[in-house]
Amino acid sequence: MFSFFVSFVCSALLTLLVIKHARLRRLALDTDFKGVQRAHTHLVARIGGLPIYLSVVLAAAISIARQPTSLQALPPLLLCAFVAFLGGVLEDYTGAVRPSRRLLLTMTGAMLAYLLLDAAIGRIDLPFGMVIFVAGWVALPLTVLAVAGIANAVNIIDGFNGLASMVTICMLLSLAYVALQVNDMFILITALMVAGATAGFLIWNYPVGLIFLGDGGAYFIGFMLGELALLLVMRNPQVSTWYAALLLIYPAFETLFSAYRRMFVRGKSPGVPDGIHLHSLIFRRIVRWTVGNKEARALLQRNARTSPYLWLFSLMAVIPATLFWQNTIVLIVFCLLFVISYLWLYARIVRFKSPRWLISRKKDWQ
Repeated sequence: MFSFFVSFVCSALLTLLVIKHARLRRLALDTDFKGVQRAHTHLVARIGGLPIYLSVVLAAAISIARQPTSLQALPPLLLCAFVAFLGGVLEDYTGAVRPSRRLLLTMTGAMLAYLLLDAAIGRIDLPFGMVIFVAGWVALPLTVLAVAGIANAVNIIDGFNGLASMVTICMLLSLAYVALQVNDMFILITALMVAGATAGFLIWNYPVGLIFLGDGGAYFIGFMLGELALLLVMRNPQVSTWYAALLLIYPAFETLFSAYRRMFVRGKSPGVPDGIHLHSLIFRRIVRWTVGNKEARALLQRNARTSPYLWLFSLMAVIPATLFWQNTIVLIVFCLLFVISYLWLYARIVRFKSPRWLISRKKDWQ
């Protein structure tokens, strides 16, 4: 837990400094209050990824000095992650980096990790002990798409205060737990490090949203999640590949479903943002809001009350993945159950038939 504590303290302090500096210099402030995915009414710095990345680097330097043998792969991994982080943080500062270029940089980072760390999808586990071994010429594009996809997926679910950060903290802690079970100290320490830095950011992001994760933070955390899950599974054959699939299924399926919805239902480009993600629908149709002279305050309360719904929903995948990390059949069953639950819940909310037990009424939060 030393790495978690160090990165947490560094992140909490650096995030506060970034908030103060951004307000003083008026840098990287989110001023778009009318976008389809906006849920705030005040100026907020959107460079939360900067203190997170710097905190991980600082904690990594200290941890490497303490355990150099176990963490030899950490510097090249952080170098690869920087490539993904760079496109996002430049977008946060300038607002001029197209999604395609950010995705390309993330794919470049994944390719570097493939070359430097041998981080490749080499097998896919099947029930009853069967395994499909992935050919080398297939492994590279499959790995690059998977890692870049997870990084982009975390960016997509980053819609409300605390949503992406808490979800990813739970996933990182799950990775740390499973790494402990298989005695993989590199994954254990690195996962705790990233989780600690994200938690240090979270105390300023939730519930009032003093700073946003931004594209840089989402891409960095998502990239690290994808790489750590991949390395854990491939370095330790006793961990089922379906553990990684179930662990990351919430952001991954949200992304795939969004692309399907935009392309085949609405006839638009999958890169065009919209306001009908699952978290957006919960914000609009389940968390009831008040109006009048306290509208801005009500909007902030709705924002903060949306995230816990998705935290609990994501745990439907994270908890069974953590408990059954060796059991391929059980993990596949839970993957199917999650997809069915997602589609059922989405359909109910879209048709204005939200389950009553999910509704948070005005009197519940006054």
